[in-house]
Amino acid sequence: MYKAVVFFDLDGTLFDNDKQVTPASIKAIAQLKANNILPVIATGRSLFEITDTLAQAGIDSCVCADGSYIQVAGRPLKTEYLKTADITAITEYAQKANLAVSYYNPNGFVVSHENKLVRANYHELKERITVAPEAYLTTKVNMLFVFSQETDKQDDVYRKQFDGTFSFYRNNWRGLDVVKYGVSKRSGIEYLLNHTDLENVPTYGFGDFYNDLPMFDVVKTPIAMGNAVPEMKAKAAWVTTSNMDDGIVNGLKHYNLI
Repeated sequence: MYKAVVFFDLDGTLFDNDKQVTPASIKAIAQLKANNILPVIATGRSLFEITDTLAQAGIDSCVCADGSYIQVAGRPLKTEYLKTADITAITEYAQKANLAVSYYNPNGFVVSHENKLVRANYHELKERITVAPEAYLTTKVNMLFVFSQETDKQDDVYRKQFDGTFSFYRNNWRGLDVVKYGVSKRSGIEYLLNHTDLENVPTYGFGDFYNDLPMFDVVKTPIAMGNAVPEMKAKAAWVTTSNMDDGIVNGLKHYNLI
């Protein structure tokens, strides 16, 4: 039985600003494991995006795609797929405003169409763009990314239009992560804990952005990065230093986990 479980968001948290896990954080994770503490990645990213990171950090368990894909000890535990009809409905709604949609599963992604916003997003993520607007009709999808700039204030519009069908999480200023209604980092973490007999083990979570708020609702000790948005800091049991200033190491040391 593990002594504790620690959940790590990636972007702005375990990642530095160059999307890398620092040597200090890798060493800290190794110390966690030596102390019989389970490290788990909890991210909005899909599995295919973090395979190298998992290997580099020595972590084989994750709650990915905002809770819609769960893996433990390198093996899939649960995937929450979306209904084809629901994907069609939101795609058609987005295209009324000429907004692109990306379709994700644990193995990869495609986009409905390409434009300046799409190119900018995937250039930053260092991902190759494949346009395949009808691929979701024959391939299972567990997460979408609807391009909608934060300044467009479309978040509430989408939540109202698709209430009871999808849950939406602001991923970055370019768009919204979209998963099955009720799915979140919280639901994914709860499922992982309940199906691995870890529900009574102390839990910790590191995060920085809005899609980490559900994680903070479920872990016993939420820890916000120094670079976190104010809403995260307000919910945190403690605020560590930033992702560029050994925030992971300092947070783990603060709670005597390493």
